[in-house]
Amino acid sequence: MAKPMSINTRNSLKALAFLTPNLIGFLVFMFFPIFIGLGMGFFRWDGINTPEFIGLRNFTNLIRDSVFRNSVRVTIQYMVITVPTTIVLSMLFAVLLTSKIKFTSFFRAVLFFPFIASIVAVAIVWQFLYSPDRGPINMFLMQIGMQNPPRWLADSSSAIYAVAIMNIWRLAGYYMVLFIAGIQGISYTFYEAAIIDGANSWQKFWHITRPLLRPTTFFVVVISVINSFQVFTPVFIMTGGGPGRATQVMVHRIYEEAFISSRFGSASAMAFVLFLAVLTFTLIQFKTQEKHVTYMS
Repeated sequence: MAKPMSINTRNSLKALAFLTPNLIGFLVFMFFPIFIGLGMGFFRWDGINTPEFIGLRNFTNLIRDSVFRNSVRVTIQYMVITVPTTIVLSMLFAVLLTSKIKFTSFFRAVLFFPFIASIVAVAIVWQFLYSPDRGPINMFLMQIGMQNPPRWLADSSSAIYAVAIMNIWRLAGYYMVLFIAGIQGISYTFYEAAIIDGANSWQKFWHITRPLLRPTTFFVVVISVINSFQVFTPVFIMTGGGPGRATQVMVHRIYEEAFISSRFGSASAMAFVLFLAVLTFTLIQFKTQEKHVTYMS
């Protein structure tokens, strides 16, 4: 007689059965494309003719490519603008909406709505708002006495800030929900002890809420940095990378190289550099997390 399977073996097979569809999807749509893209970086290919092996030339050309270097600079600039601002605003909203104020459900819905709205529709609306001549923002600024309001998306010095403001507005509500979940996971006994000791609202936030939110803050920082490296749709819709490549982030540069210039090998090399940049920043954050983030038991 065949020996019956143990409970652990049956449970392992059940777990494998549930995981297999996701594992197949990961391999087909994530794992294999990464390696295929890396391999394509060693070829010159226009998408039609036979690929030509050129070794590391696509990668070495990136060092001399001033347009690609500019896209790296713009991406880092965008990340520096959006990540800290979004985190501070979303944490502020979360603290306010977990305090005893009226209509908290309404304000949570209002702040979260931009995230679930179509990014294309949101970008088009903000493009109209930023219009230098007919946009409501500049019309309001002129009504309150500003003679020469910013030209926003039409000015290379302000375009990246305009795109960043729109994305901060769109993502703050999503990160707010994560912070609300983190705050609701903090035991109220900490606050009761602080109240007994006579702590005010600021002291409770600084000495209790902020330190105990470090795991949530770490998670938000990681995903916000990754999202900032991957930003594309707002740039594509609102500016097309302009004016004068002032808003051309790395993903938009990869798109331009692949689907406009038909240089898929070079675009693959750029994509791999982007992958390494995201991986490096993520590993650095996980390394610093070990020293600065503590978890409640």
